[in-house]
Amino acid sequence: MNLDELNFDLPPELIAQRPPAKRDDSRMMLLDRISGKWEDRQFREFPELLRGDELVVFNNARVIPARLFGKRIGIRATEPGAHNPAKQEHLQADIEVLLVRQLEQNLWETLVRPGRKVPVGERIIFGDGELEGVVQGREEFGLRVIRFVSKSGFHEALVRLGHIPLPPYIKREDEPADRERYQTVYAKQGSAVAAPTAGLHFTPELLTRLRERKIETAEITLDVGLGTFEPVRAEKLEDHKIHAESYEVSKHAAEAIGRAQAANRPILAIGTTAVRALEDAAEKAQGSDFVIREGRAEAEIFLYPGKPIRVVNQLLTNFHLPESSLLALVAALTGRENLLRAYRHAVESRYRFYSYGDCMLIR
Repeated sequence: MNLDELNFDLPPELIAQRPPAKRDDSRMMLLDRISGKWEDRQFREFPELLRGDELVVFNNARVIPARLFGKRIGIRATEPGAHNPAKQEHLQADIEVLLVRQLEQNLWETLVRPGRKVPVGERIIFGDGELEGVVQGREEFGLRVIRFVSKSGFHEALVRLGHIPLPPYIKREDEPADRERYQTVYAKQGSAVAAPTAGLHFTPELLTRLRERKIETAEITLDVGLGTFEPVRAEKLEDHKIHAESYEVSKHAAEAIGRAQAANRPILAIGTTAVRALEDAAEKAQGSDFVIREGRAEAEIFLYPGKPIRVVNQLLTNFHLPESSLLALVAALTGRENLLRAYRHAVESRYRFYSYGDCMLIR
C-alpha cells in the first residue's frame, strides 16, 4: 500500500494547541467500522454508549519530562603551540536532548539536536552541572545513546530540569499546566516520552461511571517512544521499519483478555498504543490461539491495512497525522475508505485534531 493513500487535507487551524477547559469536554465521533456510518457525540457520553460486556484496556504509562536543554563541553588549549598544552573545559553551543527509550539504568536512546555536531564521547551538562550526559554511541533513526550521571539521582534531576515533550505540531513552549494535562489521570508507571493521548479525555468521575456500570477494565504499560511518533519515510507502508517500544502485560491483564476472548466479548483498546502492545503480544504468542501471556517485551509490530488484527475489536483514538503510522494502524481496523470518509466529515465539522484534540470511538 502506498503511503500517499493515507493522505488527507487538514486546515492547520484545526490542530489543537491546548487542551479543552475540562478533559471530558471533547467531542467524539462514533464510527461503525463495518458500515462506515458515523454519529457526532460528546466524550462524556462514553460509558453509556458501551454495551456493558466490553473489556476496556488502558495504557497506564506515565509521561516523563523527557526534553532537556544543555550545553556541550569542549576542550581548548591554554597555551597554543605547546607540545602538551594544558587543557581546560569550556561550554559550547546549546543542545536539545529528547529521551526516547531507556536501555538500562541511566542509559538512554535519545534524539539530539543539532545531532551532526555531537560525536561519540561528547559530554553535555544540564542546569548548573546537576546532570551530565556522555554520548556512548550512534544508532539508526539518528539516535544517540547517552549515559547520564547526577549526584542527586537521574530521575530527581529530570523532574527539576526536564520539560514535557509536547509534539512539534503544538506551536508553543510547554507550560506548567502541561505537566498535569499531558498526562492521563490513571498514569501509574513507566517512562513514556509521549502521552497515550486517547486517555487524556478521561476524568476520575467518568472512570467511576464505568465501574458503576460494572464494565471490566484492565491495564497494560507501553512506554510510548519513537515507534509511535516517528514519521513514515518509506513510499510503501510495507517497507517502513518501526522503532521498538517496551511494554508489559500484567498477569491480571493477561487473564482478563483471555476470559474476554474465550467468551467472545469485545476488547476495547484506549488508544493506538494499547492496540500495538496487545497485537504484538498476540503475534509473539506460541501456537495459533494468540493467547496473550504476562511479561515484558519489545513491540516491533507495524499495523496497516491488510495486516490482521487478532485481539482488539474496538478502539478509542484521537485524530492522527496524514500519512502516519498511527493513521495506518487505525485504517487496519476500519478500512482505509471508511476512515478517510470519517476524517473528511471531521474536517468539515471542525473537530479538533491530534494530541489535545477530539476523539473517535470505533466499534
